[in-house]
Amino acid sequence: MDTMEQRRNAIVDFINEKGNITFAQLEKRFPNVSQMTLRTDLKALDEAKKIVRIHGGAKSVEVVLGTDDYIGRRSVRNVEEKESIAEKVLPLIKPNTTVYLDSGSSTTALAKIWPDQPNFIFTSSMTCVMELSKLSQPSVFVLGGELNKYSMSACGVGAIESVKTVNFDMAILGVTSYSADVGFSCGVMMEAYLKQAVLQQSAEKIILMDSSKTDKKSTFHICQLQEGMTVVSDGNISEDFRLQCEKTKAYLL
Repeated sequence: MDTMEQRRNAIVDFINEKGNITFAQLEKRFPNVSQMTLRTDLKALDEAKKIVRIHGGAKSVEVVLGTDDYIGRRSVRNVEEKESIAEKVLPLIKPNTTVYLDSGSSTTALAKIWPDQPNFIFTSSMTCVMELSKLSQPSVFVLGGELNKYSMSACGVGAIESVKTVNFDMAILGVTSYSADVGFSCGVMMEAYLKQAVLQQSAEKIILMDSSKTDKKSTFHICQLQEGMTVVSDGNISEDFRLQCEKTKAYLL
């Protein structure tokens, strides 16, 4: 692999890591590369559909798609972190409660180890449904709508309206990104609306978020870090996020 290929692969990795970057950030990351070369690299990578150029910088293809990549790929990334998060949530799940289980790779990891106990479980996730179908005691309710082939979940106006009629004891949500200024966010507008509706109907609010999703922004706002909210993450979460949880009186597990 020549130097140009190595550099361009490194640029893609950098943009995917951050979600979106400014050209100034790119210059800082590659101080020995000229502006002209970096601009040529971005143009070539954009034409190859590996990144998306925007005014003043670039975005990850994953962010522009409105997803955190295909769920099949997500499920094999940060596997230990997702399993750790799922194990932390288990003691919070009580029998004979009504739970909303969101779509995503972290929630799917939780569905795989869900206790075989009486629960009403509402979900829009096809992958969660597949795992929960192996259990005998929970009653599983599947929300309908248009299929998102990336997250393998369904969402639409009907799903949003239906959750407004349910009183959830607990909502277990996945998110695409978190930053201190915009809070939790995702890349699909209808999914953001669905998550907001679920939060309004839930007594207990739990966010599953591995540490790779912090200090990033997606297009559509879900909610801010709130008092009483529980965020379940892995052991690599930043000290800055810990301080934000303390400031807002949110719980961090």
